[in-house]
Formats: sequence, C-alpha cells, structure tokens
Amino acid sequence: MKVKLLVWVSGLIMLASTVTCNSEAVRVTFDYVLKKAIERTQAPFRSPTQDLPDVLKNLTYDQYREIEFRHEKALWLAEDLPFRVEFFHPGYIYREPVRIYEFTLTHVQQIRFVKDFFNYRALKIGRQIPPDTGYAGFRILHPLNEPEKWDEVGAFLGASYFRILGRGQRYGQSARGLAIDCGEPDRPEEFPIFTDWWLGKPHRTDKEILLYAILDSISCVGAYEFNIRPGETTVVDIEAVIIFRTPDKITAVDPAKKPIKTVGIAPLTSMFLFGKNSDRKFDDYRPEVHDSDGLLIKKSDGELIWRPLCNPFSLRHQIFPAKNVRGFGLLQRERDFACYQDLFNYYHAVPSVWVEPRGYWGEGEIHLVELNAPFEGFDNIVAFWNPAEKPIPGKQYRFAYTLYWTRETDMKLSENKVISTRVGADPRFPSWRKFVIDFAGPRLSAVPKDSPPEAEVTCSGPATLQEVQVFHNPMMDSWRVILKIEPDLTNKAPVELKCRLKKDNQPLAETWNYLWSPLP
Repeated sequence: MKVKLLVWVSGLIMLASTVTCNSEAVRVTFDYVLKKAIERTQAPFRSPTQDLPDVLKNLTYDQYREIEFRHEKALWLAEDLPFRVEFFHPGYIYREPVRIYEFTLTHVQQIRFVKDFFNYRALKIGRQIPPDTGYAGFRILHPLNEPEKWDEVGAFLGASYFRILGRGQRYGQSARGLAIDCGEPDRPEEFPIFTDWWLGKPHRTDKEILLYAILDSISCVGAYEFNIRPGETTVVDIEAVIIFRTPDKITAVDPAKKPIKTVGIAPLTSMFLFGKNSDRKFDDYRPEVHDSDGLLIKKSDGELIWRPLCNPFSLRHQIFPAKNVRGFGLLQRERDFACYQDLFNYYHAVPSVWVEPRGYWGEGEIHLVELNAPFEGFDNIVAFWNPAEKPIPGKQYRFAYTLYWTRETDMKLSENKVISTRVGADPRFPSWRKFVIDFAGPRLSAVPKDSPPEAEVTCSGPATLQEVQVFHNPMMDSWRVILKIEPDLTNKAPVELKCRLKKDNQPLAETWNYLWSPLP
C-alpha cells in the first residue's frame, strides 16, 4: 500500500508543473464534497456564466467545432492507467465553466485551464481567452471495445447533462443530475449545473472510476458521487444529497421565482421524432427516427407498464403513481437497422437507460414529458421520478440509484412484453382510430394457439371503445390485439388507453399504456 500511495503522490507532483495547481493533503470523500455543498447553500446562487468572456459566449456552432482537444494532452495518458480524461473547451452554448480537481487517496489539486491543450485551427481568439477560464466539461476514455483502442465511455457537458456508453453502443439519450419544474406550462424550467468535479485517479488494475461533483442552481445545491463501471452494459452507481436554499437566497437572484412544483430525480432526456405508432408524418426516407421508443416502469408490486413515446404538436405531461418504484427507464426496443436505414445516426445501436433505485424512495410519481420536436436534433422526451414531499429549505434529501446503459435484452427487464405499436384509421369508419399491439415472450408463446388470452382494455377521455380483437400472429410468434376507438371530434383532449393480456385471470405480460392525441 505504501508503494501505491507513493506512486500516486509522485504522479500528482509530476503533473503539478504542467497541468495542476499545488496539491493539498486531504482525503476526498462524499462527506468532504457534501460539506462544501452545505456551505454553498448559505449564499445565493452565482452563475459561472458571468466569468466567461464574450468572445466565447458569442461563438457560433461552426466556430465552436473548430476547437479540438489535443488527444496527446489527455490526463493520465503517460501513466499507463485504465482511464484517460479529455476536456471540453467552454463557448457556444456551453457557457458555464467548471472547476475540475484530481484526487488520490491522500491528496487533491485543481486541474488548471491550459490553452495549449486545444487546437483552435482557423480561430484567432487565443489572446482573448483569460488563463483562468476553466473547462466546460470532460470526457472519459477507456479500452471499451478493443484492448488497444481508447473509446469514449462517457461525457459530462452542459448544465447537469451526461451521456454514457456500453460496449458496441452509440450515443443517444442523456441523463441529468436533477430536473426542476420540467414540463410545467406556467413557469420556466430551472436547469441546475455541475460546477465542481473531483476525478479519482485510478490504479493500473482498476475497472471502475470514481467521480464526485457539486450541483448548483438558484433553488438548491447537491453533492453527487458517480462510480462508473464500463462493460457490455456500463453501470453507474449514483448517490446524491440535495439541499434546497431558503426563500431569501432564491429571491435575491430571482425575485419573481415561483415555489418549486416538481423535482425530477434521476431524469432521463431523449428524442422521439417518429416511429411505427406515429400519426404525425414527416417527409423522410427513414421509416423511424428516435433514440428511445418507450418508457418502461416497474411498480412496487412488480407490475410492468410500457408506454410508447410520441412526438406531440404541443406539450404533454403524463403522471404515473409510483410509490417506492422499483425501476423505470427510456428504452430503445427496436434494434433492427432496417427500421431506421440511417448510416450516419446508428439509432439501432443507441443505449436504453434503466434507473434502479437503491433503498426506499417512498411516495412519488413517474413523470413523462413529451414536447413538440420539428427535427431530430431536438431532445423532446424527459422522464423522472418526483417525490411526493415538497422541498423543505435546509433539509437534506438523499437518493441512491443505479443507471444501466444497456440493450434491454442484456438485462431481461421485461421478457413478456410489447414488441410493437401501430396506429391508423379504420377503413370502414375513417374517423375511428385503430391501434395494433403485438405482445411476445416465453409466457405468451406457451398459450395454446386455439385458446387466445383475454384482453383487458380501458379507455379514458373523449372517445368510445368500439372493438377489441385478439389474434395469434404466426409471423412474429406474438399475440396481436386490435383496438378501435371512436373519438369525440369536438374535443381535442387526449385519450388514455390501457391493455393487459390475461389467462385464467393472471397477467401474461406488461401493461400497455398509451396516450393518443387528435391531430390539431
């Protein structure tokens, strides 16, 4: 152990002359970061955007793309360690510089901003950038797919957003540290930001990397721990303590700020433009365009709910009661390239993300927010858990959970499930809507083909359920349910549909839940 500590400390000293500030003899732990977060609640929020020079704030998208990190400058590259870190330059929409520290078992030191780490190419702005500018975020590299090839495992950039990859995956949806008042039509959303990061220097044999962070915003401060374990499914263990500021600290920054309505724990952000179930059509050669195609919820009693995603013309905010929820996630179930036909965006290879709470979360709800997306560059889907208790200033709220960045089949989250949802008009009654749902799985395959299961269906809202049919689908070894509803054409409110297959009064698969909105 003494030899290992000496190696780490000498590594810090060696690095100090080029990358870091002077080291401090201190043990960085979650409690160390939490103490700093608590201290920060004693003052109003101060946005780090104030510290960014205008030359960086005013960069266009194309100008920002000119700036590249020099790969040979990666943190820990020269030390033959299992992880490396590269930094993002601030500018364009990434206007919150963050403080980044490196820590070992005994020491910590800040990693200072170095302009020479970046190639500015055609941009002639180097002299206008202060030496203490700070970084916008960082990416983590690891031999994820091949032993000698350094691939991105994750990136932490912008507000409290981060993205993670498992083996063979491509970037798709994102997670966030916290979401405040997301999808509330009567107030703007508040976007907390990660302002400080502590990166744990790994040993040569480590298979995981440890990070700590402080999250800050007008309304709250948080301390976070991330333990990232790359693999076929990359697993991220997260522990967070959130403390809400007192009203006087909040109004000192924003006198018109309304009390918080929703607190999004473990928020996920994705994109759904169109898919098999879309009423809304786009002039696009691709059959489907989405990073996720559904929300899966596992309730405390074990019931699984599958809610296909939509791209609505206006905001939709659906709430699912979820006391002590056992899990939820935005999944990409469709894995066939033929369904996307996109050689530039590998939608068939993006990760599903599953949230698994650790410990007792108590009373709360799963929220699904769907926004209007006119193009695929707009992330229009958000899912999170909202605790029933409203925030109390000064109280510490502790949450622990695990994120799995995976293919659903790798985790077998729901083996008896909905494999497709299709929506269209009924040929006999054009004003009716027809919903075609295929359920498949081992339990469903065991049902005799001459003895169809019962479809338990409910219809809520301005529509009448007209027909329910159940057929065996030999092409997909599935059971196909066809529902037909007659909407009230004078009422534009959404219609909620639920369908569950049962045999001998026992559920055979997850519950299909759908929210259909008439076209404007």
